[in-house]
Amino acid sequence: MSKKATKMLHRTRLKVCGLTRQEDVDAATACGVDALGFVFYPPSKRCLSPQQAASLVHNLPAFVSSVALFVEPDVQTVQQVMAVMRPTLLQFHGAETPDFCRQFNMPYLKAIRVGAPGLDTSQGLIDYCMQFDDAVGWLFDSYTPAYGGSGHSFDRQLIVPLSQNVNARPILISGGMTVDNVTQSIDLLTPWAVDVSSGVETMPGVKSLEKIQAFVQAINKADRRIK
Repeated sequence: MSKKATKMLHRTRLKVCGLTRQEDVDAATACGVDALGFVFYPPSKRCLSPQQAASLVHNLPAFVSSVALFVEPDVQTVQQVMAVMRPTLLQFHGAETPDFCRQFNMPYLKAIRVGAPGLDTSQGLIDYCMQFDDAVGWLFDSYTPAYGGSGHSFDRQLIVPLSQNVNARPILISGGMTVDNVTQSIDLLTPWAVDVSSGVETMPGVKSLEKIQAFVQAINKADRRIK
């Protein structure tokens, strides 16, 4: 078999977060989005009840993951969402400990707020992330009061040493993602996935089919350049 035939092709996965409407769920799945995020953080404008989220994911097609996002929740809140919505993955976006994340016996993503105290250097990020060595992915977001969906970015260069670490878990890049900068992030980091919320919205919680399509096209363009 030729080298050309055996070459592995890189594909950056896409998670669209902060979904609140059925038409946006349908648009995202039609565009080939890999994972859909649903927020269970009451201060967020995108926050849903477990029942609302369960209705939105009821008819998801095969191989599309549903992700339940929490910020320092109590155990009962997570258990209720698990029982009612039955998500594929959990995502913890606050200062949760490794033991807290692990206790639910479900695959989880750990979000890391780049620029927070102690998380403003490459070594600080490495030391923190390695505590969550059983996470299915590390999601890097900006350090803002909003805990995601703020539209603010962060210095991607801080992640480069971690992306090259042989012990790193799959890396997901979030924080101010738009169609204009997603290609640059993929070129720099070759992440497992990117995560977008406000970058494909017309207003908080309201997604745009056209923006999702353009975002997918930008990812595909970046992936074709990866050798």
